[in-house]
Amino acid sequence: MSISTPGGDQRRPSVVSTGKKPAAGRPASGGKSAGGKTDAARPAGGTRPAGAGKGPRKPIAPVKVSQGRSWGPIALFVAVGVLAAAIIGYGGWAAFQGSKPWEDRAAAIDGISNFRKSDPDLVKGGNHQTGAIQYTVLPPVAGPHNAAWQNCQGDVYDAQIANEHAVHSLEHGAIWITYRPDLPADQVEKLAERVRGQEKMMLSPFQGLDKPVSLQAWGYQLKVDNADDGRIDEFVKTLRINASVEGPNANCGQGITATGTAPRDLGDPMTQG
Repeated sequence: MSISTPGGDQRRPSVVSTGKKPAAGRPASGGKSAGGKTDAARPAGGTRPAGAGKGPRKPIAPVKVSQGRSWGPIALFVAVGVLAAAIIGYGGWAAFQGSKPWEDRAAAIDGISNFRKSDPDLVKGGNHQTGAIQYTVLPPVAGPHNAAWQNCQGDVYDAQIANEHAVHSLEHGAIWITYRPDLPADQVEKLAERVRGQEKMMLSPFQGLDKPVSLQAWGYQLKVDNADDGRIDEFVKTLRINASVEGPNANCGQGITATGTAPRDLGDPMTQG
């Protein structure tokens, strides 16, 4: 039996049923969702990935983790810097001190007596006398003296020597170190070590000292309590030869080598003085 249908625009298309229903949630139009995009472009659950359609992501900057300072090398660097600064500073100070006139350096020695300043007449020099001479300063530092000097080429005398010869040695630029006879032997040896082999240096005991050790240069004196006093070396360094009133070439050899407090009137050993 046939069924007639209207012709023209009223004709309806035949629908052939397959007998199957589309799966739940799937569109019946061939797997495309609204908007024309396939399901493969959409993740499960139907949500859109974050940032989809906005281009590539910017790289994430790494996070810096502080590990703390290493204080060992820093402390070492600072210590080296401080030491270098101290060495340079001391060198500059020493150079400045050394550049000062010797008179200024002598004046800076703590406890020194400057008779050139306090008694100018005493230190004129060149006044030769025979016989015993009375000195107002003991041990004497200047004044009239015998024409013969005491040998002062690093001589260490084990007994007292005549003041009159010793003063002449001072006039030639010598340093005369004296000590009380009861000074301990080890202290005497420390003084002797400073004298032996040193030009324009001599050492001898001296009765009646008010201090254990007394140092003399022409017009200068320094008294200390022991042979370990650092001012001894400063006195010697500053005044040896410098304190001479006859110049650096004044002779200190070929003088009197005998001990004893009585002067020997032998005349000038080198016809000078």
